[in-house]
This record gives sequence, structure tokens and C-alpha cells, in this order.
Amino acid sequence: MGIADARAMHPSIDIVEADPEADRRLLEGLADWCDRYTPLVAINATDGLFLDVTGCTHLFGGERAMLDDILSRFFHQGFDVRAGLAPTPGAAWAAAHFCGDRIVVSGEEEALLAPLPLAALRIDPATRASLESVGLRTAGAVMAAPRAPLARRFGATLLLRLDQALGRLDEAVSPRLPVAPLSVERHLAEPITLTEEIERLVGMLAATLKTDLERRGEGARTLALLLFRVDGAVSRIALGTSRPMRDPRLIQKLFHERLAALEQDIDAGYGFDLVRLSVLAAAAFDMAQADLTGEVTDDGADIALFADRIRARLGEGAVLQPVLVESHLPERAVATIPFTEAPRRTTPPKKPVKVQAPTTIFPPERPIRLFRAPEPIDVPATEMPEGPPLHFRWRRALYRVTRAEGPERLAAEWWREASSDPVTSTRDYFRIEDGDGRRYWLYRQGLYGNPQVPPRWFMHGIFA
Repeated sequence: MGIADARAMHPSIDIVEADPEADRRLLEGLADWCDRYTPLVAINATDGLFLDVTGCTHLFGGERAMLDDILSRFFHQGFDVRAGLAPTPGAAWAAAHFCGDRIVVSGEEEALLAPLPLAALRIDPATRASLESVGLRTAGAVMAAPRAPLARRFGATLLLRLDQALGRLDEAVSPRLPVAPLSVERHLAEPITLTEEIERLVGMLAATLKTDLERRGEGARTLALLLFRVDGAVSRIALGTSRPMRDPRLIQKLFHERLAALEQDIDAGYGFDLVRLSVLAAAAFDMAQADLTGEVTDDGADIALFADRIRARLGEGAVLQPVLVESHLPERAVATIPFTEAPRRTTPPKKPVKVQAPTTIFPPERPIRLFRAPEPIDVPATEMPEGPPLHFRWRRALYRVTRAEGPERLAAEWWREASSDPVTSTRDYFRIEDGDGRRYWLYRQGLYGNPQVPPRWFMHGIFA
């Protein structure tokens, strides 16, 4: 009804403007909170949640105890909730919307649906109006009617919804978040608020998790810590490891860094009464061979742990690692990627590799500092058309060349520079030393003798 009619009937009514986006965020927050009962939580429309509690009810004392706990906690959070529990999602939806607090035993789905209106079958309003126009006003009337005429006149969706509610066809509940393959949790009689208490619980949960990881022969690559607050808020803290990990002490160190970085963002409120540690991604755990003293020598373990702790505190992009790329051009020969994505050799080579020294006249010496992008320079004169410059101007300063080595010709990959002229894309590099002993690495792009495309000079790096 309109606001004026509503105020005439109830003068003290409070009018609040609808905010669908806020309602959606609230429903997602409630879905996160329901993760304490089962990881299989799905959002239904704009005002409902599906919880697949198969195999979880015994953890809370049975179906009735679990349903009472859910309703009680929602009530204390200020929500008016109606819930239903049934063997099928369709029957549970009907019990929640039309029967309130009810538990349906397997085999009673037909008795539940028979007296309910057509809306209990979750069909669209147009189909409901068509059914009512021919005198079918309840779900029981639809179930008693012949199936073939129903499908022919009202479509297959009607029978699909009916079969799903009765359990004749399976209806999967798609969780809104991925289900962790391994999880351990601790229910607390007294809520905790201090970071030190959370870290101590992380160590205890990681010790329990280690047994399951050892049994599977795996180590954790991505871990998630879930903190369930008493008033319904949930904090999710995730971190990754560069190597498979299952040592509780190391896992506790990583979460210590992560919690220290997020200390200002985590609001404990009245405390956390449930703490869960989950493994979101795992990988095979390679056991390292110990020496005669019992110590395990792994040169990369300390660096990996250091990188993980830095990433846990400063973010995933805080530690980068250079890797070689198959390219002749210096600016393409090295790429920086996240530390966790860098390729690592887990086993030694099968046979030694013989390395031969290059036979070129000028060894491929490279500068200590390579510019991110070559900088243009002005070269007014050279010794000969293909020789090094006599002097050059760079960054508004003039430099006189006293010694030079080169050229070293480098060309781009033909499959990447197919559309360009191979002459103009070729680079002739020179190692230059000025009168003060400073050494530079510059190159000429293009050749002399072409008046239409004169060669250009660039500064690419500086030696020590």
C-alpha cells in the first residue's frame, strides 16, 4: 500500500528507504556466519539461505538441537528467522516458508506439501495463476493430477520442481565459497579477544592439522583462518606459502606476521567463540634427506620462509624474483614475477652439464645497472660509419669518449618483430669509457647511409 494509507492506519510507523545493495551485503554476512555449521552454504533469492547439513548435525547434538541453536543465535542477533529442515532443498524451503520451525523426516515430503499452496513448489507466478484457473490450488491437487497433461499444458518446470521437492530428482546446493579439503576448529566456552590468544590457538590447530597432512602426504600451500565473532561477524585471514608446509611452528609464525599487519582491521567486539584453520590448497610434500648429524640441509628453505613472512605482513606483491626469459634483447631477458610463481628445481639434474666458454671476441659483459627503458642520446660524430661515437650528449651533459669496445650486434626475435624492418630493429652495442673513467653501455639502432631513416643512439646501462 501507499505510505499515506499506511500512516493513516498506523501513525507511528517508521518509513525506511529500501537499499537492495545493503540487504545483499547483510545476507552475505549471514551466510559467512552460517559457515560455523556447514561449509555448504548457498544464498537463495534475496531473503534466504540454503545449508546442506548432511553429516554435520551430530556435531551439535542432533537435528533438533542444531535447529534450535541456529534460531536462538539469530534471535539474539536481532533477526526474525523461520527455518525448516528436510531431506530435500525443496521440502526444506516449503517447511521454512509455510510451516515455520519444522523438521521433516525422510518419506514425509508428500504429506508436508499436500496441504500447502502452489507457491510452496517454487514456481513462477504466471504458472501459479494458470493452475489456479483450472482449479488446482494446492500442491496436493497438482500431485494427484495426471503428469502428462500437466507437462503438456504448464511446461516441464512444474514437474521438475515437484520431483525435486519429493526427492525423485537430486537438487544440488552450490556453495558460495569453495569448500576446504581439510579444516580443524575449536569451539570456545569463553570468547577470546587478544591476538596472543588467537596465535596460541593457531599453533594448536596447526598441530592437529599436521596429522591429516602427513596421512595424505601433502603440505599446505594456501591457509585460511576464520574467526567467528559472538555477534555474527566473521573475519577471514588467508595467506599463501611458497613451498608446501605443515610444521605448526612455521604456520604460527606466518599468521603472527599476518595478524600483526591486520591488527587495526580486525575488530574482536565481544570476542570470538569459534576459530577455524583450513587448508584451501595443498601440494605433495617432499621429504628432505637428513645428514649423519640429523640435520636437514635445504638451502632454499630459509629464503622461502623469509619471503613468506614478508608477504604475510606486506602483501603478495612485496617479494618478487627475477627469472630468465628467452630473449636476445636485454630489457626482455629478465622478468620479475611473484616469489611463489618462480619455477624451482625439486630434484638434482640426472647428469652433469658441461659448460663451454663463449668463443666470441668480445665476451657478453653486461652492466651492473640496466635501465628499465633505453634513454635517447645525441651523437654528433663517430670515428667511422659503423664505429663508436667520439662524444655524446646525455641528460644535457656532454661526454668525451676515450675508450670503446664493440660492436656487439643483437637483434629482436623474428617472430615478435615480423612487421618491422630487420635493419632498423638491429642494435649494435658498445662499451664506452669517458675521460673520468666512467663506463657506459649504449647502442646504435639502424645503419648509416639511409637518409630516410637515420640511425638513433640510446643509453641502456652503466657499468661500475
